[in-house]
This record gives sequence, C-alpha cells and structure tokens, in this order.
Amino acid sequence: MITADQNLGYGFNAQWAYTTTHMPAALPADKRMLDFMAKYEFRFLRLPMDYRFWIDQIGAPVNDDFMKLLDSYIHESVSRGIHISINLHRAPGYCINGWEDEATNLWADKVAEDSFSFLWRTAAERYSGKHLDLLSFDLVNEPPDIGQRGFTRDIHQKVIRRITNEIHAIDPERTVVINGLAGGHLAMPELADLNVVHSGRGYQPMLVSHYQAEWWAGSKGMPVPTYPCEYNGQWWDRAALWDFYAPWREVQAMGRPVHIGEFGCYRYTDNAVALAWFKDLFSIYKESGWGYSLWEFDGNFGIANHNRPGTKYENFEGLNVDRGLLDLMLESRAE
Repeated sequence: MITADQNLGYGFNAQWAYTTTHMPAALPADKRMLDFMAKYEFRFLRLPMDYRFWIDQIGAPVNDDFMKLLDSYIHESVSRGIHISINLHRAPGYCINGWEDEATNLWADKVAEDSFSFLWRTAAERYSGKHLDLLSFDLVNEPPDIGQRGFTRDIHQKVIRRITNEIHAIDPERTVVINGLAGGHLAMPELADLNVVHSGRGYQPMLVSHYQAEWWAGSKGMPVPTYPCEYNGQWWDRAALWDFYAPWREVQAMGRPVHIGEFGCYRYTDNAVALAWFKDLFSIYKESGWGYSLWEFDGNFGIANHNRPGTKYENFEGLNVDRGLLDLMLESRAE
C-alpha cells in the first residue's frame, strides 16, 4: 500500500518517444542524461510515450521491437538506481496536444478504452513483479478539463479505477500514477481511496512558464514576464502558489502521495525571472514533501541547453547545464 509520505523522487522527463510526429522511431536510452542524473543523485525519470509506438493503430498487436527498446531503457535506468515512470503522453483516444487527431474518444468510445486497457495489461504482464521500487505506470498524461467533448469527473474516475484494478490484478505491488485534470492542474480527491500516486503540475503562472510558446494560442500578446507578477487578473507570488496547491495537500492529507510530474519554463523568459519563480516552487514542494520531474532534461524547457536569456552554463560532457537551476534543484530535496 502506498502511503502519503512516499516520495517517488526528483528528476526529469525524457522526450524519448513522446510523439511519433517528431521522430521516426524511438532511439536507445540517453546514457549521458542517465549518467548526469546518477552523478547528482536525481533518482526519478518520467518517460512520456505515444501509444503509436506501442501499436500501429487501435486493435493492432504490440510492436515487440519497440517493447524491447523500452526494456533496454528501463534496464539502463534501474541499473543506475533511477526510478523510471512510463507514461502514455498520447493514449488511444486522447492527447492534450492534438486530441482532434484521434478518431476516437478515450472517455466515450469503448474501443479506445479497451485499447487503453490492453496496453496497460500488456505492460503489467511484461513487468509483473520486476523492479517494484524502481518502475511505475503513469496512466495518461494531463486529462482534459470538465466539459471538453463530454468529459466528466465521474466518467474519468470509472476509467481510472478500471485500469488501476486491472493492473493490480496482474501485478499487485506495481505503483500506479494518475494525473490531475485540466492539464494536470486539478486535484482528484474523489480518487483518494485508490492506491495510486497523484501527479500535479508546476506551470502557473503561465505568463512565466509559457511566454511566447508558439504552439499555445494563450501566449499571444503576453507582456514580457516578471515574477512576482499579475496574470489573468490574479497576483502570483509564493503565497498565491501555496494557495494554488491547497487541493493537492488535501489529497495528501487523505492518505495519498503527491508528485509533481511536470513543470518547467520555456526558452524566452529571462533566466533571472525563471529562477526567482523556480525558487518559490521548489520551496513549496520541499515544504510539502513532494518529489518532482522537470519537463525536460535537454531542450527548451530543460536544465540543459534551454537558451533562456541571461543563463550561466556549466559544461557536463558537452551539455550546457544551467548552474543556477541545478543548485536550486539540489537544495530543494526534502529530508
């Protein structure tokens, strides 16, 4: 049984196979990233994936070549003592980025839900009893907001209960992770009785985290970010962020552990602003006893090569690592 004080750990997301549209095929594990994580004792890696790597289409058999690559990635992680959490960033019938590209609806179409079930039962059977302390299943990335295409909290919890129970029927001790709603931000107290970890997000205020994000219409016309700041008619500082996470602390008080599965700051925000914001986030996560995983490791939101203005980098085997962000992350671990 998972307890409220369980901390999955601190680390990163790896964009290894999170979308088939950006890469022709998944690649071997990023050993340089894993070595960096091991060196600095980051013991958590979230691995978002596109279900279309697992199967060619809904109803198709599992791609065994891809699963062998996944086996290898898991091996490279756990052999370094790094917990790896495999996630469906795009699930059958849903993705927060490009839901319209799915012909089915995970929460409305039985064929999509059954395919979702099939994938997680396949994973449960493949890894049953293996790496119980170092491998978890993160079911579906960032479910939608209430009302989108008929989505409701009740429908969602029925799907999550079904999949979790099916996994545990095969692999009883497997850690299961569920994401908050509305892009991961809304806590789910109605599932506090379920033996799962609740995964939140750290992107508010979006003015800081998503300034000039080309893929998001909400970034258009944003002023140059500062922090603390006003965003959408609300003042955002540490006190406001503390209040924002109150529902997550309530879930934790009901006996469920909380982990911040994603957070990060896009490349155009001045790094001094980003670090001031990160400092408040980290202090809240530390005080709450929560682990986290930065989106991402190497890239526009990462600790390496993000290119935010004003960054001081330190070289690690060819990686330009943000030294200020690294120091904050090292200081933020709960005792």
